[in-house]
Amino acid sequence: MLTAGEVAGLIAATGWVVLVCVLAMVLVKLARLLTETTKAVSDLSERVAPLLDDVSVTVNETNRQLVAVEAIARDVKQVSGHAAKLSAVAETIFTGPLIKVSSLSYGIRRAIEARRPRRAGQRR
Repeated sequence: MLTAGEVAGLIAATGWVVLVCVLAMVLVKLARLLTETTKAVSDLSERVAPLLDDVSVTVNETNRQLVAVEAIARDVKQVSGHAAKLSAVAETIFTGPLIKVSSLSYGIRRAIEARRPRRAGQRR
């Protein structure tokens, strides 16, 4: 039969064996995780390079389009400036004579009313 010290040593040794087995399993799973992570990173780096090239092409095309839009906006601004000037000229050309004609017609109407004989009870 085993003595108390031998039983305690046997239990401690068994505990150490179980602990080592658990740690070995953890290390094996950690090694698998690191292997999968390495594969994922390499796959990602293979996919990212073409994506970055596509993004670069897209940004360059966008910049080219923005230059074209800027030219169009500049032309529209110039055309709207010309339209405003034309509108001002048209206003000057038509409103001056229109005011004069309207004043003349008002004056003629007042003169005609002044020459008509007044009726009783009618105000001026």
